[in-house]
Amino acid sequence: MRHRLLSFFVLWATVLAVLWFFRAAGALVLITLLSALTLREFYALLRAAGHHPLAGPGVVLGALITAAPWIDPVWTFASYLLPFGVVAATFLALLEPAETRVDALGATVFGLAFVPAMLAFIVKIVRPFPGDFVPADGRLLIGLWLVAVVKFCDVGALLTGMAIGRHKLAPVISPKKTWEGAVGGVLTSAGLGALLAWLGRDNFPPHFTPVFAAIAAVPLAIVGIVSDLIESVIKRRAGWKDSGSTFPGIGGVFDLTDSLVLTAPLGYLLFGLN
Repeated sequence: MRHRLLSFFVLWATVLAVLWFFRAAGALVLITLLSALTLREFYALLRAAGHHPLAGPGVVLGALITAAPWIDPVWTFASYLLPFGVVAATFLALLEPAETRVDALGATVFGLAFVPAMLAFIVKIVRPFPGDFVPADGRLLIGLWLVAVVKFCDVGALLTGMAIGRHKLAPVISPKKTWEGAVGGVLTSAGLGALLAWLGRDNFPPHFTPVFAAIAAVPLAIVGIVSDLIESVIKRRAGWKDSGSTFPGIGGVFDLTDSLVLTAPLGYLLFGLN
């Protein structure tokens, strides 16, 4: 627990420092880097599970897909990077042995669609553009709000589960998760979401009130729990406890970003941003 808390505070200090000094450009670099490292671990899990993803080319394509919304105003073909990645993976899969070609293509494309294509929505949230009704710092705060609400659900769920957790949420998939912990995590997200919206009221859009923030945090927290469980399913299939050992007490990068994968597009839709 000590190592987990230390990693948690160091990570948040690093994120806040990067955003403070480099603003949206720093957010782009952070998201793209985390996406690439997450996809790398995702492919490692698939390989451990007996699949044959094209990890190297996939990670490169994944980084481009994540960063694509940033360059979209300049390069209109950025929207087609995911289908381009599918085409590229198809050609590369043809170089694989005949018995693994289909598996290589399926595993590679699955990784591209599940990780970078989803995390790219965070880039869409924080990307500023001329004439926007939300100022650049406001978009950055909304992106930070999304990450904080989702990740603090994990914290609330952990602490609540340790205190009063009795009923297992998914005993086969993730034995330590409880229904009490899940409820505590969702309530933590709602409370934190409302607090952050009130603190940043001068920079958030007018509709981003504490009430809206608390309500929006609930589905995000629930989907974050589901996204976390999906990673647990993949890890169990691979026979791994963690996706890596990058962060002491937490695990790998995928263990850090797992709950953001499905909440990123949901958040983008809830916020009503362009």
